[in-house]
Amino acid sequence: MAEVSAHAGSPRQAAIGDRLIGFLDAWVPKPAAWAFALRIWIAMMLALAAAFWLQLDSASSAATCVAILAQPKRGQAISKGVYRLLGTLIGAAVSILFMALFGQDRVLLLLSFTVWLGLCVFTAQYLQDTRAYGAMLSGYTVAIVALGQIDEPQGTFDAAVSRVAVIVLGIIVITFINDALASPSTWRTLLPQLRKAWDDTRAYARETLSDGDLGASRTAALIRTIAPMRADASAIAGELDDGPWRAAGARSCIAALYVLAAAVRAVAAASACLRTRSPAVEEALAICRRVAEDPDPETLQRDDARLRDLVDAAIRDGKRPLDEVVVLQRALDVACAATFAQDGIQAVADGHRPLRDARLPTHRDFPVALRGALRVAIGFAITAAAFVALGLPQASFALVQVASTAALSSVTPDPKKFANGVVIGMTLAATFAGIARFVFLDGVQGFPMLAIVMAPVIFLGCFLSLNPKTFGIGFIVIVFFPVLLGPSNPQSYDAQSFLLNAFLVVIAAIVLSIVVRLLLPVTPERQRVYALDSAQRSLADALVGEGGDATTRTSLNADRLFQFAGYSSGSGAVRRASLSHAFALARLEASAARAHAELRRLWSVEPLRAAIQRARAGLATGDDRALESAARDLIRAASQEDRVLRLTTARAASDLVTAARTIARHRRVLRRLDIALF
Repeated sequence: MAEVSAHAGSPRQAAIGDRLIGFLDAWVPKPAAWAFALRIWIAMMLALAAAFWLQLDSASSAATCVAILAQPKRGQAISKGVYRLLGTLIGAAVSILFMALFGQDRVLLLLSFTVWLGLCVFTAQYLQDTRAYGAMLSGYTVAIVALGQIDEPQGTFDAAVSRVAVIVLGIIVITFINDALASPSTWRTLLPQLRKAWDDTRAYARETLSDGDLGASRTAALIRTIAPMRADASAIAGELDDGPWRAAGARSCIAALYVLAAAVRAVAAASACLRTRSPAVEEALAICRRVAEDPDPETLQRDDARLRDLVDAAIRDGKRPLDEVVVLQRALDVACAATFAQDGIQAVADGHRPLRDARLPTHRDFPVALRGALRVAIGFAITAAAFVALGLPQASFALVQVASTAALSSVTPDPKKFANGVVIGMTLAATFAGIARFVFLDGVQGFPMLAIVMAPVIFLGCFLSLNPKTFGIGFIVIVFFPVLLGPSNPQSYDAQSFLLNAFLVVIAAIVLSIVVRLLLPVTPERQRVYALDSAQRSLADALVGEGGDATTRTSLNADRLFQFAGYSSGSGAVRRASLSHAFALARLEASAARAHAELRRLWSVEPLRAAIQRARAGLATGDDRALESAARDLIRAASQEDRVLRLTTARAASDLVTAARTIARHRRVLRRLDIALF
C-alpha cells in the first residue's frame, strides 16, 4: 500500500514541480533583464550625480530623462534620444514664445497651450515610433517649462535653458553607459527576426503553391509577424557608421516579404484558373518552388533571367491565355521579391549598401487622429479649469502630470490599457517614493545612500517594463519615482508637500483613466469602419490614376491590413469575411496603382494608345470585361515591339487582369462601398 501511495504521489509531485518551474521561468528575471536594469540604474545615478555637480535646477529631471530613454537595445535608445532632444528644443522655444505673448493672462496661456498640445498629439498620430514620441514631447514640454513658471513668467527662459541642459545630460549619460556596458545592438536582435520572417514567408509560399490560396486569415497572420519589425528597422540607423545602410536593408527586406506573400497568392490564383498548364507555366511554378526553398543568390539570379525570358516569349507570342501571362509575371515578382529579401538580410548582417531603400509608411485614419488630439486637449482643458476653480496649491505640478500622461497615452496602441498602467504605476511610484524618503533616507543627505535606496525600485520598474503585459506599470514607476522622490541637494523632507504631490499625480492618473474611457472613445468597430473608409478613398484614387508608388502602396496596405486584423471582432466567419473584403480592396488598389504607372510608361508608343485609353476607362468605371479586353489588346499590340516594352506591357496586362478578377469576384462589396460605377 505504501508503494502504491508513493507511486500515486509521484505524478502529483511532478506536476507541482513543473508548475513551480514554469512560474519561476515566467516571473524570475533573466540575466539580460538584470543587465538592462543595472545599466539603467547606473545611468540614472550618474546623471543625477552630474546634475548635482553642475548645480542644475531640477536635478531629478536628468534621472527622469534616463528613465524615459530606458530601452533594452542601443539603437532604440539613440533614436529616442535624438527625437527627445528635438522635441525638447521645439517645446522650449514655444514655451518662451507663449510666455512672451500671454505671460500676463493665465487663461490665454492655458488656452494656447491646450491648442498646441492637441496639435502636437495630432501630428504624432501620423508619425512612426520615436518620431511620434518627439512630436508628442514637444507638446508637453511646454507644460513643464511654461506652466511650471506660470507664477514667475520672468523665469521662463532660465527654466527652458535648464530643461534643455538636463535633457542633454541625460542623453549623453545613457548613450555613454549603453556603449560602455555593451548594450545589445538593435541590428543584432533584428537580424534573427528577419531571418525567421523570411523562413515563415517561404513556408507560406510553399504551402500556397502546394494547396492553393490559404485565405485572408492565414495571410494576416503572416503580416503580423512581419509588420512589428518596422520599428527596429528605423532604430538601426544611428548605431553604426553603416547603420543607415543596415536600416535600408531591413526596410527593403520587410517590403519584399509583403510583396512576396501577395505575389505567391496571385500565382496560385491565376494557375488555378488555367484549364491546362503549358510548359512555360510548369517551369515558372517549379522556379517559384525553388525560390521558396531559399536558393543561393546565383541560382536566384539565373531564375530571374529565365522568368524574364518566359514573360517576354509569352508577350511576343501575343496569343497566350491571360492567366498564363499573370502566372509568369507574378512568378517573376516572386523571384524579384526574394532577391530583395535576401539582399536586405545580408545588408543588415554585413552593412553593405542594399539594392534599394524602400519606404514603409504607416497607415493612419484622420478621424482616429483627430479624436485622439481632441481627447487630450479637451481632457486637459477640463482638468485645468477644475484645478483653477478649486484653487488647489501646486496645481501647475498636477497639470504637468495630466498633460504628460495624456500625451503619452495618445501614441500607445491601447490608451485604455496604458491608462490602467498609469493608475497602478503612479500609485506604486508614490508609495515607493514615500517609503524611500521618510523611512530609509529619513534625514540622510549622502548620495551613496540615495543610490542604494533607489536601486530596488528602479530594478523592479525595469523588470516590469520588459514584460509587454506590465510595460505601462514599469515605465511609469521608473519615470515618476524620481519625480516624486525629488532628489535635491540638500534633500527636502517636507511631508506635507510630498503628500500633496503624491495625491495630485494619482488624481492625474485617475483623470486620464476617465478621459480615455468617456471622452471621444474609439471602439474596434469604429476603427474598422474608419479603416474601410480610408481604404475606399485610397482605392477610388488608385482607380483614376492617383494611387502613387506601387511598392509604397503595397507596404501601406500591409500596415492597414495589420491594424485592421487587430480591430476585427465577432464570430470567426464574420472576421474571415471582413478580412477577405479588406484584402480584396488592397489587392485592387495595388493592381490599379501599378497598372496606371505602367500605362503611363507605355503612352509614348502610338500602337498601344487605343488599348491604354480603354484600360484607363475600364479602371475608372470598374468594368472587368473592358479590362480583360484591354489587356489582350495591349499584349497583341506589344508583340511586335522591343523587349523592354514587352516586359513593361506584361506587368501592365497582369495588373489589369488582377483588377478585373477582383472586381468580378467582389462586385457586391464594391457596390456597397460606392467606389465607382460597378
